[in-house]
Amino acid sequence: MSLDPIIATGNAAREPLRVPVHMGVIMDGNGRWAKARGKRRTEGHIEGVKSLRNLVELCITHGVAHLTVFSFSSENWSRPREEIAFIFNLLRRFVASDLQRLIRNNVRVRIIGTRAGLEPSLLRLIDDVEAKTAGNTGLVLVVAFNYGGKAEIADATRRIAVEVAAGRLLPEQITEQTIEAALYTAGLPDPDLIVRTSGEQRISNFLLWQAAYSELVFVDENWPDFNEASFMRVLETFTRRERRFGGIEAASS
Repeated sequence: MSLDPIIATGNAAREPLRVPVHMGVIMDGNGRWAKARGKRRTEGHIEGVKSLRNLVELCITHGVAHLTVFSFSSENWSRPREEIAFIFNLLRRFVASDLQRLIRNNVRVRIIGTRAGLEPSLLRLIDDVEAKTAGNTGLVLVVAFNYGGKAEIADATRRIAVEVAAGRLLPEQITEQTIEAALYTAGLPDPDLIVRTSGEQRISNFLLWQAAYSELVFVDENWPDFNEASFMRVLETFTRRERRFGGIEAASS
């Protein structure tokens, strides 16, 4: 069990804030943000990228070690084709404009999710950003792209089944650690905290295995409106939580 870093609030009378080692974010509400302002949904996605850039900077400043963001789910393929194409192009533009900034800030990027069905140029982009940031030792930015939690567990099960069929693994040798090692997130700590914006209160197939003991925080702001004040309120909420991990007493930090 990892210990959460602590940061001061600047007010001696207040409890220092606990910072999650690993924070997951379901970035929801781009379309609703745009609709409320009479704008196109695509403009909401553009503003959402700005919020992501700001969140990365906040995580670096406050010492979050791992940040996993839900950028495109495997269910999002049901959206209009034009919107999907726009999101993919936005990803390309984000990498093109921010890759050098991420490298300067020592950010390592990992992209998780199934790559089946993605066009070759997008696959090359994913490989390129992972390779160019692989040596960085600061914040690990995990982008869940074309990702679904159920699909991840199914993929892990298939990998383990291949090992069993080949005689390299006995069924009775399969443990929770075996499954964790076969997940897309192998080698990463489970998220201490998962945040969802837009007021919706569900995790929508995000990190289903990994979220077993995550603290869940739901905020009303649509994703483009999530700012530093929102981030600090989330940390305050996380600090007040007693994390028992199935036990009676809260885990010490």
